[in-house]
Amino acid sequence: MSKSLRLSEKWFRRGLWLVAVVFASFLIGLGGTVVGDLPRVQRPLQLDDFMPPGAAGPLRAAVREAGDQEVAARRALEQAQLRLDAAEQASRNARETFSNWIATRRATQAPDQDTELIARTRQLDALKAAEDAAQKALGQQRQQLLDAQQAQESEQHQLNLLEEAATQSMVAEQRRVELRVFGYRLALTLPLLLVAGWLFAKKRNSTWWPFVWGFIFFALFAFFVELVPYLPSYGGYVRYVVGIVVTVLVGRYAIVALNRYLARQKLAEAQPDQVRREELSYDTALARLAKGVCPGCERPVDLKNTAIDFCPHCGIGLFDHCRVCETRKSSFSRFCHGCGSSAQAAPAPSAISATPGSVAPA
Repeated sequence: MSKSLRLSEKWFRRGLWLVAVVFASFLIGLGGTVVGDLPRVQRPLQLDDFMPPGAAGPLRAAVREAGDQEVAARRALEQAQLRLDAAEQASRNARETFSNWIATRRATQAPDQDTELIARTRQLDALKAAEDAAQKALGQQRQQLLDAQQAQESEQHQLNLLEEAATQSMVAEQRRVELRVFGYRLALTLPLLLVAGWLFAKKRNSTWWPFVWGFIFFALFAFFVELVPYLPSYGGYVRYVVGIVVTVLVGRYAIVALNRYLARQKLAEAQPDQVRREELSYDTALARLAKGVCPGCERPVDLKNTAIDFCPHCGIGLFDHCRVCETRKSSFSRFCHGCGSSAQAAPAPSAISATPGSVAPA
């Protein structure tokens, strides 16, 4: 159809399409802002909201305290282990020295060294006692660490039970909130889609068509981008069912529209040639001829064949001859391309006198 438009009209239409796109972009931005703010109508859910009041705080405090005790007990255990290692090393060194001294004592058989033998024996006993004390302290620290770990595990177990029950309640509430927010989105986008459908059916070719198409683009974007991604899935059942319903509705509309179109075409083809021409607009006829189809029935026709003047499918006239210069031209042209005469111009007197069976004036 663009081939039948004036150059200025083409640019005006392109500018109007730009207006439609810009109008749709602003509407999409506004709609996206509104849809994005819809979740704010619901307060963010917290896990503590689904626990008994005052139950989680003491348990968390007890878990933290037990954790601190475990850390302190572990550090004390490490220190006790170091002291035990030092006591064991000192005891081993003293035994080795005592063993060497005893060997020397037996070799020399010196009675004057009995006092030193007693002193060394007492020194070994003291070192052994220190080693035993360090071993006992290490055992106590291990017991304290074990007690702290068990206390933390017990408190954490109780807290986990509370959080598990609260999590189940929170998940169920989140699903309800998602459905509620989706309902808000649906309540916002569905009327827009219905209005867009009415505008498409009734106003898409009106004077204000740029704003109509801009609103249609906005409604389609709001539905397929702002609504469909938030559609509840439930394992895919909801989305597949919605897809089937939408496909059936669109398919039914297409089938009904096709049948109506074919019925209109049959009625049009049954009407006289002149009536059909009056119903066809000039731009529509030229656009269809440019595509190589009949303007009346839209079936393919070999327009390059000069022997074809009428559509072989519906019988509408495609070519005729200028009444002034007899040039073969399109029957839908308003002026002759050979002489520039109007298609409705009366034949010239010379042409009338030249027609077979005519009588020349005296």
